[in-house]
Amino acid sequence: MKKMAFAAALVAGSLAGAALAADLPRGPAPYYNPAPSGLYNWGGVYAGLNLGYGWGNVTNTAGEPNGFLGGGQVGMNWQSGQFVYGVEGDLQANGASDTFAPYKFSNPWFGTVRGRFGYAFNNILVYGTLGLAVGDLKGELGGAAETHTMAGWAGGLGTEVGLTPNWSAKVEYLYMDLADRGFAITGMDNGYRSNMLRFGFNYHF
Repeated sequence: MKKMAFAAALVAGSLAGAALAADLPRGPAPYYNPAPSGLYNWGGVYAGLNLGYGWGNVTNTAGEPNGFLGGGQVGMNWQSGQFVYGVEGDLQANGASDTFAPYKFSNPWFGTVRGRFGYAFNNILVYGTLGLAVGDLKGELGGAAETHTMAGWAGGLGTEVGLTPNWSAKVEYLYMDLADRGFAITGMDNGYRSNMLRFGFNYHF
């Protein structure tokens, strides 16, 4: 739980400036870039929820942890013409696990802090994202369990559609690579790689 709280604090801290702006109206302000007249406005602070599925593998083993995942995200966008860029952090609970031979591996949670850069076709935003990732990889052998918190990177592509001035829906592909760490139960270095498809909604403040 301490590791989960640390990750949550990391995500929240990285976006503290964005969160402080959440109470401000969607209108001209020093840190608010309005869209050109007649175009959907992507600028400002947003927060939302997501749900998806991940297909993973544990390096140097035959393990392929797959499962549903879900969590929340918070971020901030800036808009210059049709170009939209910003930062987003998310924290996810992950049900991905796999048992092979005498071993079981799972990734109970992960979080990311990523930059986003996209191009808006009015209320349709196409974007790429890249940044840092952190999460747990848990290995089990008989009655023994071993967990390591691992850091790495995450990147992907997505499309977000503005449904109303305040609500949007998105679909996103994300690849995550958590770097190898030594596991005593396997006697080798093991890491976690995952391909994820996520669907979500955001509320724009």
